[in-house]
Amino acid sequence: MKLSNFRKNFSIFSLIFALLFSPGCIYLLVGGIGVLGGYVVSPDTVEGLTEKDPMDIWSSAIEIVSIMGVILEENEEGGLIRAKVNGAQVTVNIMPISSTMAKISVKARKHHFPRVSVAQDIYVKIMEHLVE
Repeated sequence: MKLSNFRKNFSIFSLIFALLFSPGCIYLLVGGIGVLGGYVVSPDTVEGLTEKDPMDIWSSAIEIVSIMGVILEENEEGGLIRAKVNGAQVTVNIMPISSTMAKISVKARKHHFPRVSVAQDIYVKIMEHLVE
């Protein structure tokens, strides 16, 4: 019994050590609530897939970002929105995968430092708006 506890504790300690001291970006899989599904979070980007029409996603993204901040550039053909939200430079990228599915990526940085909370807030609001 002591050996199994030791192995369990050693495994947990090793995992924590590896996460804290490994170089590069560590991606976390975060489960969304309800119909939001899952999305991936990196230090400055939140991205996920949705089964909505890319045109509907574009409309929702434009509406949400314009409410939350100032749109600096929009390229519907390329699926790119650049904006300033809460002092952070935000880039929303909508990449169609099929006619009914797209990947949404929201990146936020302020003075070259990641602002994942801003990116996550924008992503979640876009997804909630699509459900309405």
